Amino acid sequence: MSNRNSDGLRDLGLWRTFLAAHRSGSVSAAARTLGLAQSSVTSQLQALETSVGEPLFVRHARGIRPTPRADEVAARLSGPLDALADALGTRPAAESPIVRVGGAAEFLARVAAPALAPAVADGLRLAVTTGLADDLLEQLRVGSLDLVVSAVRPRGRTRPSTPLFDEEFALVASPSLGIEPSPSLAPYSLAEVPLLSYDRDVPIVRRYWRHVFGIRLDREPALVFPDLRALAAAAVAGAGVTALPTYLIADELADGRLVDLRPTEDPPINTLHLVRRPGPLAEGVAVVEQALRAAVAGL
Repeated sequence: MSNRNSDGLRDLGLWRTFLAAHRSGSVSAAARTLGLAQSSVTSQLQALETSVGEPLFVRHARGIRPTPRADEVAARLSGPLDALADALGTRPAAESPIVRVGGAAEFLARVAAPALAPAVADGLRLAVTTGLADDLLEQLRVGSLDLVVSAVRPRGRTRPSTPLFDEEFALVASPSLGIEPSPSLAPYSLAEVPLLSYDRDVPIVRRYWRHVFGIRLDREPALVFPDLRALAAAAVAGAGVTALPTYLIADELADGRLVDLRPTEDPPINTLHLVRRPGPLAEGVAVVEQALRAAVAGL
C-alpha cells in the first residue's frame, strides 16, 4: 500500500471495496455486496490502483482477476478489516467471505464436493481451485487461497498443516485382460501389458513398483492422461494396467469392473495434508475442515 499522501486510514472505504472485489472476482458482485453502483466500485478500484501505482486487477470477459500484488494486499488486509467490521457490527450478512479451497481435482470431485454440499446448501460460500500441490501452496502463501488439500507438506511453520488422510494405492486392470490377481503376482507377468500413467515419468506406477515389487520400473507409458479419473475409465475399458488410489475406484472394485492385481496388506500410501492460511481460523474454513475430516473417516 502507498502512504505517499496519508497514513491510509481515510482510504478504509476504498480498501473495503477492494476486498469485496477480490473475494467475489466481479465488479458487479462487489457492488451488490456493498450496495453501491458498479460505476462507483470501478472508480474506487481505479483510485486505489492510482494510489498504489500499479494494476490490482486484470479485466476479462467473465469478471476481474487479481494480480499477485492484489493477492498480497488482500492477505494482509482481510483479517484486520473483517475484525473491524465485526467489532463495529457493520459487516452485512451478504458479505460473508468466500472460502477458497484448493486441491487435486480427483479428490475434490470425488470426496470434497459431496461432503461440502450440505454446508453449501446451508449458506457456505465456496470457490474451488484445482491444480498441482506446489502451485496451490504458492497461491495459499500469497493469500489467493484459504485452505489447500495438499499431497506435499509445506516446509516451516508459517502455514499451519495437519494430516488429513492416507491414500492407499492398488494396481488395477480390467478383468477382460485376463490377468490372474494374486498376492504373489510377479512384475514380469505384466511386461507386455500397456501402462497407463498420470505423467510421462509414471510417478504413481513407478512408486508402486518400487514399494511392492522392490524393483525399479523402466518402461514407457502407453497412455499419459493427467487425470486419475480418466485413467480409471481407460483401465475399465481394457486399455492396460495402472495404479490408482482406492477411494477413487471403490465402486469399480466393488462391482468387478476393475480388479486389484496384487492384493497386499502393505500398499503404497500418500498422506494428504490440510494446509491453512496463517491467522485466526475463520468460521467457514473450520466448517470445510470438519466436513472433510468426517468424509475421509468413512473411506
